[in-house]
Amino acid sequence: MYFVRDTLVMHDIHVANKIYKLIVENAARARLKVVRIVTIDLGSVEEHGADITAENLDFNLKMLGQDFFPKDIQIKINRVMGSDWKLVSISGD
Repeated sequence: MYFVRDTLVMHDIHVANKIYKLIVENAARARLKVVRIVTIDLGSVEEHGADITAENLDFNLKMLGQDFFPKDIQIKINRVMGSDWKLVSISGD
């Protein structure tokens, strides 16, 4: 299990994994070798009884993508109204 500022982030891993898989699929379709920027809209998403935070989602995505993302990946998470998330865009080389 991983902790960020004493907050358990394991419950966020399921959503992060779904988003990570979409990033990899979209990168392959776009023939990107390196993903440099990811933009996500994040509403009030509850996973296992707790609201997913932008900080934990960022941490989990970077952890899942440690062998795929460059060290300087920019993950932009916009808090939006609603109760869902959306992969808005990816860009890279």
